[in-house]
Amino acid sequence: MLVLAFDTATPAVTAALHDGARVLAESTVVDARRHGELLVPTIEKVLDEAGASLHDVTAIVAGSGPGPYTGLRVGLMTAQALSTAIGAPAYGICSLDAVAYGSGLTTEFLAATDARRKEVFWARYSDARTRLEGPFVDRPADVPRTGGLPVVGAGAALYPDVLGEPGAPPYPYGGFMAALAAERLAAGLPMDQPRPIYLRRPDAVIPKPPKKVTA
Repeated sequence: MLVLAFDTATPAVTAALHDGARVLAESTVVDARRHGELLVPTIEKVLDEAGASLHDVTAIVAGSGPGPYTGLRVGLMTAQALSTAIGAPAYGICSLDAVAYGSGLTTEFLAATDARRKEVFWARYSDARTRLEGPFVDRPADVPRTGGLPVVGAGAALYPDVLGEPGAPPYPYGGFMAALAAERLAAGLPMDQPRPIYLRRPDAVIPKPPKKVTA
């Protein structure tokens, strides 16, 4: 097994390589405006550090969001293109699942990332591996925190007065994404297709017919 995983659903452009036992290499650059420029060099870097070739990869995993449209599509389209090029299957994993997995928590909590527009993407977990509900998009004040549940992720860091002090990790780092994917694949668990999780309607709309001008 050699899993190449990456995520572009947050400001972190992150990738990692996992051999089924451990993370062989990982690289992350936080830059919300350069997903398209940074992803391929980041993938090349982890392959070089691990001494591996792209054709050695047996599975490709991309974070499927939720996240902003442009960044999210960069990762998912790259996963599909690489899958076609080398013949390895491509899968998607909810980016919040990778944040949750990285927390290592064993009791109930929330994971939240920045959704912009003064909102957060969030989901509720019973432990680091088990999502109970979500993902959703809401204003921080509308996120239910029954019993004052802890919150991990950069979404909490933006609104600590509402969501409480954030726990780590802030982003769905490639190492967590790769380790979670390798664990699921080894266990024979079903894997999602690399399709985006959109929780909002697109901003772009079909233009309305021009108004008639009368003399």
